[in-house]
Amino acid sequence: MRHLLLLLCLAAPLPLLAETIEIPIGDQGDPHIALPTHGESQKAVLERFGLPDDEHSPVGKPPITRWDYREFSVYFESGHVVDAVRQHHSRTLPPQNQSPKEPK
Repeated sequence: MRHLLLLLCLAAPLPLLAETIEIPIGDQGDPHIALPTHGESQKAVLERFGLPDDEHSPVGKPPITRWDYREFSVYFESGHVVDAVRQHHSRTLPPQNQSPKEPK
């Protein structure tokens, strides 16, 4: 009985210590930008969007390849689009026009 009472006394203040943390969702890019569609071939993506800014080597089994464009990334499996996602854009902009610090 003592153990039960002790457990209840210790557990009672726990909900009072809880805190709600809200994390803002960043802007996921312009929703009006056309994205490659599921099943589209790499050749069709090249013809429609041009060369990607960056191509990543295949990873995993089955191999998944990623092409990064300025506004979105495209994921390919066996030469066909598996998914395309818009690039995350932070809501806060880094300071601009700052000159690098000179060594003293």
